[in-house]
Amino acid sequence: MIFDRNEQKAVVALLGAGSMGTAIVRRIGAGKKILLGDISEKTLERVGDDFRHCGYDVETVQVNALKKESVEAFARKAAELGPVMYFIDTAGASPNQAKPEHIVDLDMVGTGHAVDAFGEVMAEGGAGLIISSQAAYMYPIPNDIELQLVNTPTAQLKGVKFIQEVAMQNSGLAYMIAKRMNHLQAQRAAATSWRKQRARINTISPGIIVTPLAYDEFRASGEGYQAMIDASAAQRVATSDEIADAAAFLLGEHARFITGTDLLIDGGVIASIRTGEFKLWQ
Repeated sequence: MIFDRNEQKAVVALLGAGSMGTAIVRRIGAGKKILLGDISEKTLERVGDDFRHCGYDVETVQVNALKKESVEAFARKAAELGPVMYFIDTAGASPNQAKPEHIVDLDMVGTGHAVDAFGEVMAEGGAGLIISSQAAYMYPIPNDIELQLVNTPTAQLKGVKFIQEVAMQNSGLAYMIAKRMNHLQAQRAAATSWRKQRARINTISPGIIVTPLAYDEFRASGEGYQAMIDASAAQRVATSDEIADAAAFLLGEHARFITGTDLLIDGGVIASIRTGEFKLWQ
């Protein structure tokens, strides 16, 4: 049975087929061509079948987000399918899952390569979204260092003295700095390569969101996460669907004047830290 006879459909490309990214795609993917990219063939098979069984038009491709060539091939594949109107990047590793160098390579450099690659293929009027983290607000980077980072080409980021001497100290610092770098990468792209394509790109910084992978963090640092939940105004965690609601707005027509910015969705954790109601560093 042919479910959809439409051709030249808008393409939605998702890098990282976890629960948060797939929740976003479900919000915006109806009637569009969906391309899922992930390093795990098992994940791609499972998620791809789930989407197809729900009536979505999906293709999958294995992508290693650590490799520039793999990400560029993913972007070219998306462009071959039709006009790339949406790109979502959720690929990353958390502090209790990886060592500092891996986090820098994946969450910072890998994200940069993805932003660069899709900056070459986005269709006019398209929109991109990087999933960052509330951790991006937890380690203030001096303005002069941020200026240096925002103007450093992706391939040279890892060699910056600040990255080598500070981000590489431990996985927590690596994660905070990499996630702040995601904001800077979106700003740079919004002003340069994505602007040339007349496309938009933003970031979302989620707080404590319950996903299958999040349980690794809860098991390793449960007391710290509980303290943040208790100190927040919301007094609870959030779900991937709540992030998807905000993502659909930023990717949609009602956000056409928004680019190069970050939306913090953390239930008030960062507000609690900044006002001293919660002490991040004990």
